[in-house]
Amino acid sequence: MKVTLQNLTKVFNSRVGKVKSSVTAVNDFCFEIEDGELIGLLGPSGCGKSTTLHLLSGLQKPTSGKIFFGDEDVTALPAESRGVGLVFQNYALYPHLTVLQNITFPLENRKGKDKLTKEQMVLRATEAAKLVQLENLLDRKPSELSGGQQQRVAIARALVKEPRILLLDEPLSNLDARLRLQTREEIRRIQRSTGVTTIFVTHDQEEAMSISDRIVVMKDGVIHQIDKPQAVYDDPINLFVAKFLGTPPINVFEGYIKNETLYIDNEALMPIANEADREVVIAIRPEGFTTESEGETVLTCGLTRVEVMGRDISIVATHDKCENVSIRAIVDADNLSCINGTTVRFGLKKHKVFVFEKESGERIRF
Repeated sequence: MKVTLQNLTKVFNSRVGKVKSSVTAVNDFCFEIEDGELIGLLGPSGCGKSTTLHLLSGLQKPTSGKIFFGDEDVTALPAESRGVGLVFQNYALYPHLTVLQNITFPLENRKGKDKLTKEQMVLRATEAAKLVQLENLLDRKPSELSGGQQQRVAIARALVKEPRILLLDEPLSNLDARLRLQTREEIRRIQRSTGVTTIFVTHDQEEAMSISDRIVVMKDGVIHQIDKPQAVYDDPINLFVAKFLGTPPINVFEGYIKNETLYIDNEALMPIANEADREVVIAIRPEGFTTESEGETVLTCGLTRVEVMGRDISIVATHDKCENVSIRAIVDADNLSCINGTTVRFGLKKHKVFVFEKESGERIRF
């Protein structure tokens, strides 16, 4: 099912004492989700991710704009008529019901031509349970399940309705690290096997990048960038996106352009043609550093320590012009022997160096 958002806006009004105020949670959203895509809505807390999901589900009404499922305008359609499967962060399972009863619950209130017999409901629920690999746990109560199993019950309950779209609201937040990894792999497997259009909300960039076909990076209710995960990582549109994606985080420096050359402190990094002299922000991915001999260096940093990771090594360093507490450079372990003393000399991979306007944070391409 193709999903289209046209100029979607949601404003919440509030009052503090006698003073009225408003917060724009979603600001003029315009984008299309293709049939069968898994889209990740990614951004910090308060950026409007969950509000967007609630607008899609019908739990909240937009202040302005329209929502289309295929060619159907569903903006004013009530939640129960949209054919949406919604999975919450806290599972929202009925503790007194078994797994089978939890999964069949959405089918029990169907009426008219959509009404199912008990046998049909059990069959549908069993098929959904098989899809999430819970067919052997149908008689258990939620309290007898692990966190990951409970989340899979919630997904099965959403899928049993055969929804037009599936909405996942931070479904992995309550799981430990190992279960998060396992469950996100399960979500991707289930989505591929069903082909249902899915919107996945998370503040964890690793989650979004690992399972999404495309990611939507948001901040303060505004879309900053939409693209495939690797494309957003390799080609961030502004400083916010560059800083939000990446583990370890991108290294950010105060820099400047002078005589069409890019500088950090008094060290020339690389030419940057057709740009006026001014102060800028320079961001370098951890894998954008190389270890170079003294004659080839372009950036000198204070060496703090070296962390051996097997195939790679992480060089932890400092620089007066870096806004990060520590610089982290990921280089090949074969270069370990050339790192010694109190300083480290880096070369740079040009395609891993990004330059931004100091005030606006917009990207300067060179």
